[in-house]
Amino acid sequence: MLSYRHAFHAGNHADVLKHFVTIQLLQYLNQKDTAYSYIDTHSGAGVYALDGTFASKNAEYDTGIGPLWERTDLPPELKEYVDLIRAMNPSGKMRYYPGSPYIADQVAREHDRLRLFELHPADSKLLADNFRKLEEHAAEQGIRPTVRGKRVLVTRGDGFQSLKALLPPPSRRALVLIDPPYEDKQDYKKVKDTLAEALVRFPGGTYAVWYPLLQRMESRQFADKLKQLQCGEWLNVVLTTHTPQPDGFGLHSSGMFILNPPYTLEPMLKQVMPYLVKALAKDSGARFTLESGTPTPLRGNGMASTRTPRAAAPGTSRNAPLSAARNTPLGAARNAPAGTGRPTGPGAPRAGGPANGRPGVARPATDGRNTGPRRPVNRQK
Repeated sequence: MLSYRHAFHAGNHADVLKHFVTIQLLQYLNQKDTAYSYIDTHSGAGVYALDGTFASKNAEYDTGIGPLWERTDLPPELKEYVDLIRAMNPSGKMRYYPGSPYIADQVAREHDRLRLFELHPADSKLLADNFRKLEEHAAEQGIRPTVRGKRVLVTRGDGFQSLKALLPPPSRRALVLIDPPYEDKQDYKKVKDTLAEALVRFPGGTYAVWYPLLQRMESRQFADKLKQLQCGEWLNVVLTTHTPQPDGFGLHSSGMFILNPPYTLEPMLKQVMPYLVKALAKDSGARFTLESGTPTPLRGNGMASTRTPRAAAPGTSRNAPLSAARNTPLGAARNAPAGTGRPTGPGAPRAGGPANGRPGVARPATDGRNTGPRRPVNRQK
């Protein structure tokens, strides 16, 4: 079973995989001057306090960002991810962890657009408050937008339903991140159906899906069903940090499934995933799987995937459970990663200065807590 409230799980091994891969996808889009849209269907609150009541209860960040925090031998791609988080913790103490909206805000450029959706009313308000505080902080330092239009739009609404209205984007370039809580087993079907429709509207987009690997049949079959979608190519990477528990509780594995991935992603993952397994492994069951392929038509209706597992590597041991968390309305600072650690190995986007070319400022400003009940349907990222 998986009881997913992201405030309990912020910064765990699933977040490491999801956010490190998301940064690489954004950096690839940054190589071309043309603007792109980043669309996040389940945005959450945007920033989480690791020393808060929820996150500190199980301290799941000790299974993810914790073991990487003080490492000095990080591969460039992982260093870029860790540097971004260090930048929002200027004291050196690991106190705040970003969700995917904040990460995208830091890595995307000023002329790119962020479209963020969150259904839960409290989370949506926190997310909007966080970005409002970022804008106010920039204005206080004399930083004014140089492009027309609203760069970040936060919408309270169902990301599954809202996505269709944004495709295709005006620039015909987009990264869509789909990351529901999967507490409702219908989420698996909703993801597949949403992607199928999105690929008809915008077949050239890049779509990234995070998913947990659980005993539930829908979870076990999920990746194979995504491989049937009519896209150009697909890539599936799974990180396992420990042997599953007999009772089925806890998250031992999670995956990122990417439709229309950049060609640089697979060779980069082949280089980095063995390191990540060793750094986060909890026991001898730790490993990673990396596979890619293209879908092919069936003789009837539907699609079948011609799969080519291109890398599947067992790992070593040391780290554990899944993610969840607490919503903290932090005015989390717009801080470009210190020492930006741009990738230099295979699949490296490009070298350069701060991720988005904007000056780094600030640190999380407030730490309001959600005391009311929280629906399990939408969670932070």
